[in-house]
Amino acid sequence: MPSQPLLSLSASPSPAGFDLELAELRHMVHLSQQWLSSHIVPILLATMVGLALYLVMALVRRSLARRRRVEHGQPDMAAILVRTFSRTTHIFMILAAARLVVGYAYPPELIFTTIRFLFTIVAVFQGAIWTREFILGLIERRAEEDGRGETLANAMGLIRVLVTFTLFAIAAIMVLDNLGVNVTGLVAGLGIGGIAIGLAAQGIFSDLFSALSIIFDKPFRKGDTIQFGTTTATVEHIGLKSTRLRSVDGEQRIVANAKLLEQEIINYNDIAVRRYLLPLGLVYQTPPDKAERVPEIVKRAVKEAGAEFQRAGFVRFGASSLDYEVYFIVHGHDIDHATAVRHKVGIAILRHFAAEGLEFAYPTQTTFTAAPDGTYVWPYAQPKES
Repeated sequence: MPSQPLLSLSASPSPAGFDLELAELRHMVHLSQQWLSSHIVPILLATMVGLALYLVMALVRRSLARRRRVEHGQPDMAAILVRTFSRTTHIFMILAAARLVVGYAYPPELIFTTIRFLFTIVAVFQGAIWTREFILGLIERRAEEDGRGETLANAMGLIRVLVTFTLFAIAAIMVLDNLGVNVTGLVAGLGIGGIAIGLAAQGIFSDLFSALSIIFDKPFRKGDTIQFGTTTATVEHIGLKSTRLRSVDGEQRIVANAKLLEQEIINYNDIAVRRYLLPLGLVYQTPPDKAERVPEIVKRAVKEAGAEFQRAGFVRFGASSLDYEVYFIVHGHDIDHATAVRHKVGIAILRHFAAEGLEFAYPTQTTFTAAPDGTYVWPYAQPKES
């Protein structure tokens, strides 16, 4: 009796699942053939319309890109919009044209659903690209009102990364949500991770956001002379972590941005009008008529020096002098000019007082020496007349 073979080499029957998929594929091909044969005219019209829409959008995009390249100077809102829409992608324009005309060609449900699904994904990411360009354009416009600075150039790379990551993360979550994925856990995980990173790099982020505050709020700029606490210094460099200053004594001081903004800052470069107080003291031997004319004399001297006279007058009887106060104003941002005018005012007052015979007082003290009985020994007592 012949033995039976242990393994049969004949083809085994196809699985039921594979047969079902093959049947669905054949059915889809059959429907597509029927659609092409019965709607050839609408399909051709829809294709031409879609191609025309794509060409129009491509022409507009090219025109915007060319205008963006030739424009110079401070970006205005129109330039920001040009920059935004010039970033339109070709895949978005293709799918937008297909989505607009697909309803007129009566496609099978599978083709319509596929185009709608792809258009939704591409539109979400295209919206993220537009939003990113618009936000970056607004940031640059706000920061470039007084010219592009070195700090802005350093910060824009980091700002671009943060804005791009945030917007594309939101776009990805929206796409996953449309695909039916449960994004609740993902959002919670991103939130917890962001909190952990923020706590770990709290100091770095504090200085970084302080640097951005300096860039956009402009409490001071490079080259300004500022005072914080008891220090007066000139700003040499504004970095993302710290600011370098050159004090009036010559040493360089490096201060963290967050610590610097915590203090009250006096910016001397933004002073357009400086008011100065000049105290004066005259000797007590000044005749009353001349003491009364002091404000008039001072007013002539101040105007002669090129400053704006505000007021002057007697204020008190001092220990060794008749005390006056003079207020005058110097216009202009230049501190050197203001210092020179203040010097001229002082010299002019000195010259006018010398011409009028007015003497400046200085601390004096008179000593009287007396005998035990109270008789003045010094100065000598005057002899009694017989």
